[in-house]
Amino acid sequence: MTAPLVAIRHVSKTFSGHRALQDVSLDVLPGKVVCLIGGSGSGKTTLLRCVNQLTRPDTGGIWLDGELLGVRQAGDKLHRLTDREIARQRLKTGMVFQRFNLFPHMTALGNVMEGLVQVQKRGRALAEAEAQALLARVGLAEKAGNYPAQLSGGQQQRVAIARALAMKPKLMLFDEPTSALDPELVGEVLAVMRELARSGMTMIVVTHELAFAREVADHVVFMDRATIVEQGSAEQVLTAPRERRTQDFLSAVLG
Repeated sequence: MTAPLVAIRHVSKTFSGHRALQDVSLDVLPGKVVCLIGGSGSGKTTLLRCVNQLTRPDTGGIWLDGELLGVRQAGDKLHRLTDREIARQRLKTGMVFQRFNLFPHMTALGNVMEGLVQVQKRGRALAEAEAQALLARVGLAEKAGNYPAQLSGGQQQRVAIARALAMKPKLMLFDEPTSALDPELVGEVLAVMRELARSGMTMIVVTHELAFAREVADHVVFMDRATIVEQGSAEQVLTAPRERRTQDFLSAVLG
């Protein structure tokens, strides 16, 4: 069997007495797309943030490409990694948020180049060529010189995707990447994500776009009340769910 690229084991997290995750375990295989669905507050975003080490689990562990994230085991004790070590691990993932988080004083090209120059220490000419190619990949070659304020929300989100791809991540994380967009702009972002899926990029996507999940996801996970209620193929979970809570959620969303 293929070893998972991401192995999540018995992860729990509590914020100020509120249980955000409870004993969550999940495998993500290389080259596969996993979509996390569920209502607000079900734990989807917290799980994604744990994978990217923006949130530290209280218990359990997460392995990415065989490496335990956030801690080092020495004998029978676990030691927290330094910020520098965590930053190194985080380079294996690219994360796209609901909000675009672009630098407003930089052009689209500058936003994509920033990590190449500052983190990967590429020469400016090489970084510019790579950034131009990435903007072309997301359909924004002609917008390279535009600032974020001159771009639509969909265009800004596509720049954010290009910026994340610039680090050549092994894993892409998407936290409801279309939720802040006007309906007419959603399709252009989903089109880029479909292309990434076809290219074999491993992806974990928190989404309310069930049609997208049905089309693209290899594996769908329904979360509710901080736990995984049901998981399986897109067809099984979205068309013939076994659990009553999954059925109720889909009925509410789909009307």
